[in-house]
Amino acid sequence: PPKVRAKEAAVKIAVLRESRPFERRVALVPESCQKLIKAGFTVGVEPGAGARAGYSDDAYEESGATVESSAEDLVRSAEFLLTVNPPDDNADNARNVIAWINDGAFVLGSLMPLRNLSNMEALAHRGANAFSTDAIPRTTRAQSMDTLSSMNSIGGYKGVLLAAAELGRYFPMLSSAAGTVFPAKVFVIGAAVAGLQALATAKRLGAAVTATDVRPEVKEQIESVGGKYVGIELSEDASAGGGYAKELSAEDQSRQREMLVDQVAQSDVVITTALIGGVFAPTLVTAEMVASMRPGSVLVDLAADGGGNCELSSPGETVEAHGVRILAPLNLASTMPDHASLLFSRNLTNFLEAFSEEGEFQLDLNDDIQAGCLITRGGEIVHGRTLEAVAENQEGPNP
Repeated sequence: PPKVRAKEAAVKIAVLRESRPFERRVALVPESCQKLIKAGFTVGVEPGAGARAGYSDDAYEESGATVESSAEDLVRSAEFLLTVNPPDDNADNARNVIAWINDGAFVLGSLMPLRNLSNMEALAHRGANAFSTDAIPRTTRAQSMDTLSSMNSIGGYKGVLLAAAELGRYFPMLSSAAGTVFPAKVFVIGAAVAGLQALATAKRLGAAVTATDVRPEVKEQIESVGGKYVGIELSEDASAGGGYAKELSAEDQSRQREMLVDQVAQSDVVITTALIGGVFAPTLVTAEMVASMRPGSVLVDLAADGGGNCELSSPGETVEAHGVRILAPLNLASTMPDHASLLFSRNLTNFLEAFSEEGEFQLDLNDDIQAGCLITRGGEIVHGRTLEAVAENQEGPNP
């Protein structure tokens, strides 16, 4: 397979301070820098890159990385750019990172290509080889590289803590001289990584937990973390493969809605995590369902980054309707930047080490992991779903 560099020159990795608002994570932590340097890479870091996650410049230097004053010079001198979010492509912005990337250089991070089409087009135009770790196939071999799962697990955990803080009652059953209070009823919609973590966390806090998912094969997983499964018999398979769900037929949507009406009405806390293809959020909880909940109840919409599962959600905000608190937090992983950065960094490091020998990264388009998450190469978008989305975006809405 083609290699990024000649043997006599070490591949240089660049790590920048994330510039998106409210982003506190960093793509590479000192622990991983040390590991990659030992594997034969060199690492350059922008000053303050890890400060918001609790990682100082001194810690990076102690790991063997070089802290370089100019972000632009750092990117232009590197063969690899590691990033949490897609690099900036705003020509009016002094920090137009994509313009600094060399033709043929590599970008590795959670690019969310279907949500960031203009960035993907800009990366292709620049000639970058861009890998998106949230597009990595959900296989056993790829599990250690899957940033989407790592970050969603944090989101599921933190979402339950937010719900517990907002709910005006105990999560567990407690007995005292004043009598017994019964456990809160928590209903989780969607049982992928975020949903299962939410279930497990709510169970550890003592709640009575119930969950649903359009993929009936996850029933055992729900029960394994202490939850009760509820669902419907589907007229057709709702699995899109790779651990993702696809959109239901109209008939199945109607039957699912009836089930949700009953479950939502009897719940103290509803946590929604459903995404179609791991990207876009279908509207599952209607205003009428929210109105059926007891005043003082809480709904946490963990699909807010994809638009939200609740009709009344306002992404990034907390609102109240019919006496119910509706939380729609964005980028929850960033609210736990220390461990989020650590796990994200380990995912990227595992990817690099899996496809490198003595500090030489090997591009192998016959490998299912690389082929599955390669978004741009040779001046073109090569990822099928991203190509389709770009074409649809260019066509515009149907008249």
